[in-house]
Amino acid sequence: MAQRKPKKLVRYRRPLNLNVGMIIFAIIFVYLTFSVSAYLRREKVQFYEVVEGGIVNDKSYTGLILREEAIRYTDRPGYINFYLREGKRASVGTRIYSLDETGGLKDLLKDSPEGEKAISSENLADLKKQLNSFVLSFKDDNFSTLYDSRYNLEAAVMEYASFSALDQLDKLASQAGLSFEQVTSDISGVVSYGFDGYEGKKPEDVEEKDFDRTNYSKKINQSGARIDSNKEAYKIITSENWSIVFPLSDEDRELYNGKNTLKVRFTDYSMTVPGSYSTYTGKDGKTYGRLDFSKYLEQFISDRFVNFEIVTDQTTGLKIPISAVTEKSFYLIPVEYMTQGGDSSDPGFNKEVYDANGTSVVFVPTTIYSSDDEYYYVDLGDSAEFKAGDYVVKPQSTERYQIGRTASLKGVYNINKGYTVFKQIEIKDSNNEYYTVTRGMKYGLSVYDHIVLDASLVHEGQILYQ
Repeated sequence: MAQRKPKKLVRYRRPLNLNVGMIIFAIIFVYLTFSVSAYLRREKVQFYEVVEGGIVNDKSYTGLILREEAIRYTDRPGYINFYLREGKRASVGTRIYSLDETGGLKDLLKDSPEGEKAISSENLADLKKQLNSFVLSFKDDNFSTLYDSRYNLEAAVMEYASFSALDQLDKLASQAGLSFEQVTSDISGVVSYGFDGYEGKKPEDVEEKDFDRTNYSKKINQSGARIDSNKEAYKIITSENWSIVFPLSDEDRELYNGKNTLKVRFTDYSMTVPGSYSTYTGKDGKTYGRLDFSKYLEQFISDRFVNFEIVTDQTTGLKIPISAVTEKSFYLIPVEYMTQGGDSSDPGFNKEVYDANGTSVVFVPTTIYSSDDEYYYVDLGDSAEFKAGDYVVKPQSTERYQIGRTASLKGVYNINKGYTVFKQIEIKDSNNEYYTVTRGMKYGLSVYDHIVLDASLVHEGQILYQ
């Protein structure tokens, strides 16, 4: 029996059937992927809503306080006790301090029935006020003021606690066998117990190094401490008039030029007062500002350096970011060439056109970006109505004007309509971040307009989606 030959198997290949739906889906997928990627990579155009406001250009300074200060010295050694607190006004004959050789006076006052009398509610309220004022004005970078306030409070407590015992002091000291000297003021003025070497300095003696606080030191006499002979006991300010001197830059001199009075805000004391302003040349030949006052001497009696701001008049208008401002060039067309076409109330110009039939004049509606007494400002972009070399004809006349002269304007891109439109601005004031611009300009901005935050990212007529 003959054997059967094995059959040869041939693999069947399916024909390639392209599905139209899959092709369309792939195309859409690639397009969406590209669009999303391009959107994520491109820089986003942000907008800013125009608001009404102004820019405050208050400038901060640190000034040096100068007064008419007379120092009084001790004529013998001993333990000193003060009866007037820092900043208290003394008249001629007022008891300022006492000196005793043994130091027993302080203990005598403490142990006597008169010295044990409680501080009155009025005096206690004054001490609380001093503490509150210190807490509100204290700053970590000026820690030395803590000691000044401590000594001032100690002097105040000494004054309030011992004042009632002064009338009996001679009798009590005699009974205790104490010998001491009571010192009274020979002139009237405000008393201070701090000494820093600036006493007697005049404005014309000031130089730049005087404002360096690195090596500044202040000595304050403390009640109950021992003091040597011929040492500073206290000083008395003999005049209500006092001054603040401070360095001036060229910009500052220009800013305050012609002004005799400036509004001064003392940041540590939450008070604003007017000061008489002048400039002068210091010992080092540099120009300094000077503010003179006739009030509030006691308020600053413990200060030699003071932080303050000069308050300038606030310019009001529309407030816009500096980044939104750009500059654009325009064609200039004389105002007498403006007309209106037919039944339309839109402004425009009569333009000369040329064709096979010759020369004719057609009315071209035109967007006006700005105007002055002589010219209208019109667009000179690629899609503008006019090109350099075009002629416009004056209404009711044969006079022609050839377009070509240009000028630039500062402005922003308004996007209220979904695309960018240049709007002129007039800058009134500025700081590092914002401009204050004139409100109510004919071709300008209004409150709540939306403008491009960064003008460098767009161009005229660009469609945007907010």
